Amino acid sequence: MNNTEQQFLKELDDKLWKAAEKLRANLDAANYKHVVLGLIFLKYVSDSFEERQEDLLELFTQNDDDNIYYLPREDFSSDIEHRQALEDELEVLDYYREANVFWVPKAARWNTLKEKAVLPIGSVLWKDDAGNDVKLRSVSWLIDNALEEIEKHNVKLKGILNRISQYQLDNDKLLGLINTFSDTSFTKPVLGGERLKLQSKDILGHVYEYFLGQFALAEGKQGGQYYTPKSIVTLIVEMLEPYSGRVYDPAMGSGGFFVSSDKFIEGHAKEQHYDAKEQKKHISVYGQESNPTTWKLAAMNMAIRGIDFNFGKKNADTFLDDQHPDLRADFVMANPPFNIKDWWNETLADDVRWAYGTPPKGNANFAWVQHMLHHLAPTGSMAILLANGSMSSNTNNEGEIRKRLIEEDLVEAMVALPGQLFTNTQIPACIWFLTKDKSNGMVRNEKKRDRRKEFLFIDARNLGYMRDRVLRDFTNEDLAKVADTFHTWQRGETYEDIPGFCKSVNLDDIKKHDYVLTPGRYVGAQEQEDDGEPFAEKMTRLTEQLREQFSENNRLETEIKRNLGGLGYEL
Repeated sequence: MNNTEQQFLKELDDKLWKAAEKLRANLDAANYKHVVLGLIFLKYVSDSFEERQEDLLELFTQNDDDNIYYLPREDFSSDIEHRQALEDELEVLDYYREANVFWVPKAARWNTLKEKAVLPIGSVLWKDDAGNDVKLRSVSWLIDNALEEIEKHNVKLKGILNRISQYQLDNDKLLGLINTFSDTSFTKPVLGGERLKLQSKDILGHVYEYFLGQFALAEGKQGGQYYTPKSIVTLIVEMLEPYSGRVYDPAMGSGGFFVSSDKFIEGHAKEQHYDAKEQKKHISVYGQESNPTTWKLAAMNMAIRGIDFNFGKKNADTFLDDQHPDLRADFVMANPPFNIKDWWNETLADDVRWAYGTPPKGNANFAWVQHMLHHLAPTGSMAILLANGSMSSNTNNEGEIRKRLIEEDLVEAMVALPGQLFTNTQIPACIWFLTKDKSNGMVRNEKKRDRRKEFLFIDARNLGYMRDRVLRDFTNEDLAKVADTFHTWQRGETYEDIPGFCKSVNLDDIKKHDYVLTPGRYVGAQEQEDDGEPFAEKMTRLTEQLREQFSENNRLETEIKRNLGGLGYEL
């Protein structure tokens, strides 16, 4: 995006977030996201619907021999009849479905919400199908009715739009949000009089992603259940390169990996000059999530971006109620909760997924790894975020499972991450990359070299920058450095070990370290530049500098004690 588009999105973020923040006095962070995201979704689908209406109206009135939509004025006896015919034609549902635009009934359109929300409670809004008066009960009821009407007419949205009446918000609060969102357009972005080229789905997708991140920050630990930092998701997707095939996330949260995969295809389509829309037809998305509200967030996230998805029949526990038992995915990506203790059930004792050893009952880390391997296709690749302990722990069979994974040549690469990347935990984390084919299998018409019994270690702990006082983030250069290192190693192009950053090792090297996979053990120390100063002279200089600092410290301590004594205090 250019600077103007970035500025537009930033101003939009700030404006909408300030409006959303007004709800925090009435709702906790875990709930008000559903109200805000629901309203943003209503505004978006209504804007998209109106944009399609405008396009259709132009088609209906455009006299062109190739225009099958044209409604000639001469076919009607009067202008009134012609206008009525145009209005009737604009309400034909198929015109919207053919353009992949959600059908929005009149009761759910944003102008209806804006017009009816200011009426006194009890006012007659419209007649129902039986001819009875429908009266305004509350603004939240009006919004819920709109959500219900949209679900009723759009199969893809059935059961995924969260109702807001349960949160019992004041009418004035909701009316304020409606008024603020009314000044926002997802279909005609303008800044400083300049019409921008941003697409409506791009704008909505950006806002949705921004809000999820802000809500996750506000919720703290709980927010991490549905939100993985964008930079980590991007890194994994850039390394796995899911161009085509089945993509699976067994702990999908709000679906960040799927969104990033979609963006990856679009980004690389521009670089390679191929049709992104056509390429996306070759991607199938599968996911699972146990939390019902998060499951809905993910489904809505896919729906607004036009991504076809299969998230199972319902929200469900991945271990106890696998929604995709027969799936063998080409790419598996996940950020499961770290170190879950209460995951075990005795029905899992002899589960077919534990092919490399039964995971400990008090920690689900290696249960996630093996579940994902079970669902991985023979030539598939996977990435999983885990706590650093998974790389070295020998507790309760974990060491034996890790040993089996290494000896059976399933582990491809390990990436150690810097701290403070997550909103919900300070636990140090790493990324495991595994594959069932390290030989030279053809993947996406791209031949990789034979990597059997070879393993890549990347220590990325020194990368990134502090975005604010508590959160670290990666730059685009950081992401490219790690991803490019992985790809050049896979393809055998120009890969070279870099002390302190990356190292390619064989199985014997890992055996010497008792099957511990911590990158720091293998990559060594970063090379220091030779500044030309002899070691003996440098040590003498630094020792003298340290002596002077100690002396200054003693002087300051004496001065502080004297000043305190003058005030009648003693240390």
